[in-house]
Amino acid sequence: MATYLDFEQKIKNLQDDIESAVVRGDNDARFILEKELEKEVANVYSNISDYQKLQLARHPDRPYAMDYIELICKDAYEISGDRHFKDDRAIVCFIGKIGEQTAMVIGEEKGRGTKNKLARNFGMPSPEGYRKALRAAKLAEKFNIPILMLVDTQGAYPGLGAEERGQSEAIAKNLQEFAKLKTPTIAVVIGEGGSGGALAIAVADKLAMMQYSVFSVISPEGCAAILWNDPSKIESATKALKITPIELKKCGLIDDVIDEPLIGAHRDKENAAKAIESYFLKSLEEIVQDDKYLSKRYDKLMSYGAFTQEETL
Repeated sequence: MATYLDFEQKIKNLQDDIESAVVRGDNDARFILEKELEKEVANVYSNISDYQKLQLARHPDRPYAMDYIELICKDAYEISGDRHFKDDRAIVCFIGKIGEQTAMVIGEEKGRGTKNKLARNFGMPSPEGYRKALRAAKLAEKFNIPILMLVDTQGAYPGLGAEERGQSEAIAKNLQEFAKLKTPTIAVVIGEGGSGGALAIAVADKLAMMQYSVFSVISPEGCAAILWNDPSKIESATKALKITPIELKKCGLIDDVIDEPLIGAHRDKENAAKAIESYFLKSLEEIVQDDKYLSKRYDKLMSYGAFTQEETL
């Protein structure tokens, strides 16, 4: 059953009315209601706030990594385990074909349903997950296979066991190794990109974000608690953090924004998947045309945090 957010209630009511018209066989009413629905969707999604975009990024119906992998990756074969400790199911790795291109797909998976969410630790990877991702990336590098990374996590798992097994070292190692991989890499934030847990699989030649995704150094709830000692100020924190794709592109922190279907990826998974597939193949074509893409990747990474200040008279 579809889940609707507060600002989507009018859309829900129209959807319900359309279903009722279909059951009654009233095609005229259905046609009129569908036109009204199109207008309402255009009106709602053209005027949403940063906080509402955060809600969409966390929407329970939003496609996760496995949803996209099933839709765009043919003949997919899963790679499991880090060869050190265990298989962390919060990160998934598949080799398969996207279009006619062989690719390695690495994604953070939150899981659906209580049992699956627990098995995947709600999409919060442990060190072994990041080491599995690096193992898959090194395998791709060995055979010159391009890599697509799907970022979607609240953050790395902060548990005692994860810290004992070297959580920060595993993330730092990935940042270092992904920066110098000798194969094209493309990362897409598909939902929520949380701090180092997201960065660990987001160092790439091209870093893009879905239209209704977010990328932040801290959750808006955590920011509100620290700055104002009031978690209820989440809307103010969301706006101040500038975590939406448009703001991050203005700052030069991401390369592209991938448009979602008008009604959002959570209502149209197939077309959202097609958008990611198209972006991956187009970006890959651009990257491989330049044999100096490794040095360009390095220059891009080194430019992060740089700023200019205009002189005042």
